[in-house]
Amino acid sequence: MYTEMKEDKGARWFELECVPKEYIFPTEYRPQNLESPVCDSIPVISLANSKAENGHSQPVEEILKASQELGFFQVINHGIPEKTVTDAMNVLKEFFDMQVKDTTTETVPRKKGYIYTNSTDFAKDGVHLWRENFKHPCHPLEECIHLWPDTPTRYQEVIAAYIVEIQKLSTRILEMICEGLGLEQGYFKDTSEVQFLSSNFYPPCPDPSLTLGILPHVDPSLITILYQGGSTGLQVIKDGQWVNVGAIPNAFVVNIGNQLEIISNWKFKSAKHRVVTSTHETRRSIATFVNPSPNCIIEPAKNLVNELEPTLYKASQNLVNELEPALYKPSQYKEYVLHSNAFGDDTAAIQNGLR
Repeated sequence: MYTEMKEDKGARWFELECVPKEYIFPTEYRPQNLESPVCDSIPVISLANSKAENGHSQPVEEILKASQELGFFQVINHGIPEKTVTDAMNVLKEFFDMQVKDTTTETVPRKKGYIYTNSTDFAKDGVHLWRENFKHPCHPLEECIHLWPDTPTRYQEVIAAYIVEIQKLSTRILEMICEGLGLEQGYFKDTSEVQFLSSNFYPPCPDPSLTLGILPHVDPSLITILYQGGSTGLQVIKDGQWVNVGAIPNAFVVNIGNQLEIISNWKFKSAKHRVVTSTHETRRSIATFVNPSPNCIIEPAKNLVNELEPTLYKASQNLVNELEPALYKPSQYKEYVLHSNAFGDDTAAIQNGLR
């Protein structure tokens, strides 16, 4: 069922008994398996486990396998203080709660350096997503902080502390990926940045079978590090089916972006994922995108490809082991972002904010 959107200045846009027609997706886009069980085959990897295995530590082996088979995994024992994460989630909750006092339907002025979109955010053919979204650049951190919101008053301090910890974690994970792929240590040192943060608020929905929080997509990143705040709703494609990603306390979801898929010469997979809504659960999440620097040339790593002509490849397979011809052409990351409209309607604004 659906209803017309009624104006009630005392209520938020989602406090309705039925889904407004402007939020109802065409049948082919609607989620069909909301009650499917959580997929217990999505790896949960402890970064504290250093048991040697096949010449690599166990976490390296597990990350390598997960990146090859699914492109999604969760990490625990990651070293980020629980208080840092809790403070970040709380201050973002405060930010979203403050928006109810703003009666405008436009985005927060972009001159400030961040983008807030409420439920008028278009997703597909004029249909709205069931979410509010807030994003801003994070690199270089010291130059970006003053562009972030002034209220809540502790926002800048709390989120800066969170980004510092995410940078440490992303560096650690990328170093493990280097080891697993056989790339030299530090391969990503000068070409990876925690470029921006995107936080989402998904309120309860009267009928989740009609709506979506985020459309199916792959991330234009090296890796994305997501904190779910203990709430479900994230789904990933596995064996052609949408499966639910479990919400594990104090864990971070890590997914392989399409830029790392390119660098790995398709040894790693960038999985399509989406967010569905719930009738009773509020979901808040923080996604941090670890991207190549804007001017970086993205191409398959040299020691992962066979540089012989493709016509000679089959005859030379016994000489090149598991190396393959380069499956992707080199491209500058900022050009890729613009040409692919990687961030939708916000692509130009985000690109202008990157350093």
